[in-house]
Amino acid sequence: MRKIRTFDESRGDWSPLLIEAGTVLTGDRDRPEASALLVAGERIAAVGNAEECQAAAGALGLGRPRRLELGDVTVVPGFIDPHAHPLMHGQMQTWVDCGPARAKSIPEIVALLRERARTTPGDGPIRGYGYEHRNLAEGRHPTRHELDAVSTTREVYLMNASGHGGVVNSCTLAKHGVTCDTPNPPGGEFFRDSAGDLTGELSDAACNILTGVDGVKVGNHGPNLHLGDSIEEHIEQLHTAQESFLRGGVTAVGDAQVSRREFDMYLRLAESGDLKIRYSMYFLSHLLDEGLEIGMRGAFGNGYLSFAGFKFYADGTLGGWTAYFPDGYAGDPCRTGMLYHEPAEYTELVTRAHAAGLQTATHAQSPDAIEMVVSAIEQAQAAHPREDARHRIEHCGLPTPQQITRFKELGIYPVNQTQHYYNWGEGVVDAIGTPGERFNPLGEFLRAGVPITLSSDAPVAEPRPLEAIQTAVTRTTRNGHRLGADDLRVSVAEAFRGHTLAGAHVLGREDDLGSLSAGKRADFAVLGDNPFEVDPEAIHAIPVSETWVGGQRQFAAQ
Repeated sequence: MRKIRTFDESRGDWSPLLIEAGTVLTGDRDRPEASALLVAGERIAAVGNAEECQAAAGALGLGRPRRLELGDVTVVPGFIDPHAHPLMHGQMQTWVDCGPARAKSIPEIVALLRERARTTPGDGPIRGYGYEHRNLAEGRHPTRHELDAVSTTREVYLMNASGHGGVVNSCTLAKHGVTCDTPNPPGGEFFRDSAGDLTGELSDAACNILTGVDGVKVGNHGPNLHLGDSIEEHIEQLHTAQESFLRGGVTAVGDAQVSRREFDMYLRLAESGDLKIRYSMYFLSHLLDEGLEIGMRGAFGNGYLSFAGFKFYADGTLGGWTAYFPDGYAGDPCRTGMLYHEPAEYTELVTRAHAAGLQTATHAQSPDAIEMVVSAIEQAQAAHPREDARHRIEHCGLPTPQQITRFKELGIYPVNQTQHYYNWGEGVVDAIGTPGERFNPLGEFLRAGVPITLSSDAPVAEPRPLEAIQTAVTRTTRNGHRLGADDLRVSVAEAFRGHTLAGAHVLGREDDLGSLSAGKRADFAVLGDNPFEVDPEAIHAIPVSETWVGGQRQFAAQ
């Protein structure tokens, strides 16, 4: 039987440590700024100046602490990324990057994939990621026939930047028995041209074919992100993802789509003592029956690995044009996107989870999809009143003002990704017209009394909280476009809180994470400058020099 480590046992040198820095931004409203931390074991024992921390060490009977002077830097709470896909993020590093920095046209994408096929002999699949069709010179998705130029005997999959599907070659469709007569699965689509021929584009639940006969199957409960590699490869991919989060100053992550693939990898890293950051797991809703059957009735786990709730999907993605707009997209009136569930089915799922005391986190982008989520939560609360249920709406791209008011009344928390509009905000406007300028209306949330929470959705965006904070403050895209009205922007303080204490709150971990306060976990990042003092357009460029988790330095820049 495996022995799973608790991570609450002593390890390393746990003698008290007094850390001094030019500035410590605590994130604690009682004392927002300090210059020293006293760390004892995995936790913060005191916050203040060096003299106060030294005195606290004596008063607490900790003895004379070691001292570490970091110099003229800014220490901040470890950033919380409450919506990401860590294993997928690590796996993408082994695929071919076909994003705009490397390929601006379909022939350039094909050339990159052909080079990977040439340098990796055998019959394994060729996988690429990162394209967004509106950013390509052709302004459209590639076709299966174009990907046939990569290989006619090996599977080829080019994932859209959204992660909600992409394009495959003819070999992939043939291997999995998909023909022109294959019906679309609930919550997904095999796209066809005007003559009814398969184009090779597939979305959301149709991605179930990509995991093979023995792979993870999720039905109509979400896009199938769970493509299999060997256990050894997956473990290495999760190690790669951890290093990426640490480089961005991230110390805790909410895995927003856990299947048996992810759960197994987390348990393996826990067993070997290799969890370097903290993970809160949201199991995908296709596992809800099993979760209720074995008695899941609330969050549980330890400081490094815990179960938080269940992840649901209402609609698709704006990036892939599968978010649900029943009247069609401005950029293509024939495309309407889709819902993963009929409203009655979705309401029944959410009500069952809610009644069991579980938190739900639902992906929803369009006003119609968000309405389905809010209405379901209203009905669930009416049937089974619960205080502080903390139901979440992931992405929450285009809620109406009336819906935002109901968020406040119901205690619903939107979890946004400002890097989405940093990377392709213009694409949202191309897709749905001028309403897209309002995408992720953070300023409206705050005026309605709804807290804002920021995350990366890695690998859809790199886990770089400083970039997300800057974009929340400026609403300026990578191409220099200012998205929407100024009153949609928020202050540095509000954005900073959105990626620290607010992130901890939606994970249910505000008692031990999210701020630098006595008694909380000693998780923090060391920045080369103060994000409150630099030009807002330069926040993203502030270097992260160190990241500490549980009183241990887990990352140091070279």
